[in-house]
Amino acid sequence: MQLDPDACYDALCARDRRFDGVFFVGVTTTGIYCRPVCPARTPGRGRCEFFRRAAEAERAGFRACFRCRPELAPGRAAVDSLSRLAAAALARIDAGDLNDGSVDALAQRLGVSGRHLRRALEAELGATPVELAQTRRLALAKQLLQDTALPPAEVAFAAGFASVRRFNALVQQRFGRPPSALRREAGEVDGGDAIDLRLDYRPPFDWPALLQFMRGREVAGVERVDDDGYARAVALGDRVGWLQVTPDPTRPALRVRVSLSLAPHLMPIVARLRGLFDLDAHPDTIAAHLRRDPVLQDSVDARPGLRVPGAFDGFELAARAVLGQQVSVRAATTLCARLVARFGGPVPKLLPGLTAVFPAPAVLARAELADVRAIGLPEQRARTLITLAGAVADGRVDLSIGADPDRAVAALESLPGIGPWTAQYVAMRALRWPDGFPGGDLVVRRALNVTTTRAAEARTAAWRPWRAYGVMHLWRAASSGG
Repeated sequence: MQLDPDACYDALCARDRRFDGVFFVGVTTTGIYCRPVCPARTPGRGRCEFFRRAAEAERAGFRACFRCRPELAPGRAAVDSLSRLAAAALARIDAGDLNDGSVDALAQRLGVSGRHLRRALEAELGATPVELAQTRRLALAKQLLQDTALPPAEVAFAAGFASVRRFNALVQQRFGRPPSALRREAGEVDGGDAIDLRLDYRPPFDWPALLQFMRGREVAGVERVDDDGYARAVALGDRVGWLQVTPDPTRPALRVRVSLSLAPHLMPIVARLRGLFDLDAHPDTIAAHLRRDPVLQDSVDARPGLRVPGAFDGFELAARAVLGQQVSVRAATTLCARLVARFGGPVPKLLPGLTAVFPAPAVLARAELADVRAIGLPEQRARTLITLAGAVADGRVDLSIGADPDRAVAALESLPGIGPWTAQYVAMRALRWPDGFPGGDLVVRRALNVTTTRAAEARTAAWRPWRAYGVMHLWRAASSGG
C-alpha cells in the first residue's frame, strides 16, 4: 500500500484516531516519529515524512516519540493490504517467534525459503524480519521500562532479548539514552505482584457486547468473566500464572495485569490478547462496508464497534467448538468445565475462581476414549476431540498465531466429525480470519431468509472480506431479540 502524503497530513492535523497505527510520521527537524494522534504541536507539512510501520521509520533513522508512544499504537488487521505470507510472518514475529528461533526456521514453518521471506517482507513492509523483530522487542522493552517496576535486566529478558549487554546497546542506539534513564523519566511505578500493560485500540469498541459474549462461554476454573472484566489462568512453557483485563476509563485502551511468573512470555501474551479482544480491527472501515446491506444496517448503526471475539489459545477454542456441536451454548460450557476438571492441569492459588489450565493437546491425545466420554459426550464426539488433539499435537493442524486459514480449515475438515461450520467458526475466532463464515449456522440462514449454506454464501458475497463481523451482528441481534 502506497501512502498518500497529503491525506496523511490531513489526518495528522485532525488527530484522527481512525488512522492510529495505519501510518507514522517522522519529523525531520527533530528526528522523532509519532502516531497521527500525538498531542504535540503539529509540524509543518514540509518537515513530515510518512511511514506505514514503525520499523520503516526507525530504519530511516527516526526515534520513537515519548509523548504519543508509537509502541502502543494499534496494529493492522490480517487483510489490510498485506499478502497472506507477510501477514502470517508479521503475526508470528509479533508473538515472539524470532526471539529464540531463526528467520530460516520461521520461513520453513510458512512453507517458503528464508531468502523469499526476507525479500517479501522488505518489499511489503519496508523492513527485514530481523528489523521487524527488533522493533517489536524494543517497543515492548520501552513500554515495560515506562510502565512497570521490573528491573532493567528482567525487562531485557521479558522483551525477548537474549543478552542484557545487547539490550542496553540497542536501547541506547534507538532511544538516545540508556534503560536506566528511561526508567527514571517514567517515575516511580508500584509493581506489586504483577506487570501492568496498556493495549490501545481504535474506537469505537463495544466492550459490553464482547464481555457478554465471553461471559456466556466462560470456562469455569480457567476463566472468570464479570462486570469488572476478564481474567484467566495461563500455562506457557513451564510457567503458570494469571492475567486480568479491564477497560481503561481515560483512553481507548485496555489495561492488563499479568502475574510476574509469566514475565518471560509477555510478547506472546500481548499478541494473544490483541487477538482475543480484536484490538487491531478498523471498526469504521468495517461498519461503512457492512451497513450497505439492509439486513445489517440497523445493527451496525446501533453497534459500530462490535468486534469478533478471538481466542487466547487456538486448540482451546477448537476443542470448545467440538464440545458445542449439536448442543446449546450453556450445555457446551458445562461439558467444557467437566473436561477441564478431569484433564486440565491444577494450578497454584492464583485469583479467586481460577483453579486450572485448559488441557494441552498432547494430554487429550493420550486420553482413553472411555475417560473422555465420561464427561457426558457421545462416543463419536469424544473420538473427534481426541483426534483433533492428536492432529494439533503432531502439527497436522496448525492453529497457532499466523496460521494460514485456508490450510487450517481444510485440515480441520479432513478430520472425522468436523464439518464446515466448526472449521469456519474456528477460522473466525481462533485464526482471526475476518472473512470466516459459518454459512450453515441456523441463526445466520434464518436472518438471511435462505435455506442452504450455498445460498447464505451467495447472499453475503458483498460482505467480504468482513463476513465474520456480519455474522457477529446477526448473532447479537438474535440474542437481544432485535
